[in-house]
Amino acid sequence: MKNIVLFDLDGTLTDSSEGILNSICYMLEKKGLVIPDKKTLQSFIGPPLSESLQELYNLSETEAKEAVKLYRDHYAEHGVKQLTVYAGIEAVLAELSSNYFLAIATSKPEYFAKQIIDNIGLARYFSGIFGADLIGERSKKTDVIAYALAELEETSGVMVGDRKFDILGAKENQLKSIGVLYGFGERQEMIKAGADQIVATVDELPAAIKSSF
Repeated sequence: MKNIVLFDLDGTLTDSSEGILNSICYMLEKKGLVIPDKKTLQSFIGPPLSESLQELYNLSETEAKEAVKLYRDHYAEHGVKQLTVYAGIEAVLAELSSNYFLAIATSKPEYFAKQIIDNIGLARYFSGIFGADLIGERSKKTDVIAYALAELEETSGVMVGDRKFDILGAKENQLKSIGVLYGFGERQEMIKAGADQIVATVDELPAAIKSSF
């Protein structure tokens, strides 16, 4: 049995807020929608964008898909480059990769995730990079996790992420979960979602992961 560790991308490995929020603002302006306050904008990071648009702006599914296309076009040209790797992440991945099978499970489109991981030089640490598809059949975090496990031919492991969607998706796939507080989520969100462990810093990850197996 492999010791599988799945990582979320945005807010867990990288601070991608600049690129994501700039592209969201571009999309909202193009659609003539009101740009909300910063806290509401940040709530877009994590869940499927189409669902957030339908919920916050009462868009139809078709309207939301049109808006998502605007977002993706802008993000592909600009946003994908506007991110930083959290301090200490590469050292942690290097340490973990000798004892665990590491993979990424993100709600971001898979082709963006692969491009980003290549660009930031972290691809060598991962056995797989799994994300959403472009037709909406695999956009929820629980579906991405299930897809990752199927591709890795495993049914157990631990999910590391910064939002409730990571924790809930882990539970729905019978994985243990570690919530991180240095990303976009808050402690109460992690507690309410039922995270098995919560860490405040990148440096705490190795010990938390070790205790999950």
